[in-house]
Amino acid sequence: MAGEGNEDVKAMSFEQALDALEKIVDDLERGDVALDQSIKIYERGEALKAHCDRLLKAAEDKVEKIRLSRDGKPVGTEPLDPD
Repeated sequence: MAGEGNEDVKAMSFEQALDALEKIVDDLERGDVALDQSIKIYERGEALKAHCDRLLKAAEDKVEKIRLSRDGKPVGTEPLDPD
């Protein structure tokens, strides 16, 4: 099944996941990885990309929630999911 063995990805910070994804891209671009290994690292790359996308979207949502004062200065944040 695709994605098996990639459970650790969910615990990575954005920077860790991005670094790991960049290494995978470099490995695949070099072309010196066996086919079966290429498939495994490609699947890991997909998991890393999806994780980065989720973290980036969450950060963007938080930025959009910053409240501004009348003069345009940030005065605080609103909860992402207000009750």
